[in-house]
Amino acid sequence: MSASESKPSGAADSRWPRSVYGVGDEPDPRFTFANERTFLAWIRTGLALLAGGAAVDALDLPMSDVLQTTLAAILVLLGLLCAVASWLRWARAERAMRTGAPLPSMGLAMPVVVGILLIGLILIVASVV
Repeated sequence: MSASESKPSGAADSRWPRSVYGVGDEPDPRFTFANERTFLAWIRTGLALLAGGAAVDALDLPMSDVLQTTLAAILVLLGLLCAVASWLRWARAERAMRTGAPLPSMGLAMPVVVGILLIGLILIVASVV
């Protein structure tokens, strides 16, 4: 089998990013689609955090302006972190499936969960005080 026949229809050579699609063998499409769904779920989470940051900044909440702006900035930063980390995780998972390597861990989940919990607690305490 020649090199051009090892990849289905030569599509792997023309797709971007080459660092992902240019290595290994084409995985089962179901796994690729599952990886894309996970990527999109993290993108939705990032968008929700960005919207939450905008809402916290726009509303007149019963807390100091400094605290409100800080919470809004943290939410926006968490949203941006989700977007960037979801892309990196998608690429690592796709590369791992193509090369037969172990799948990457969910390193992003814990910082996001802790950040959301802290912001929720601060909002609760600020609304009670």
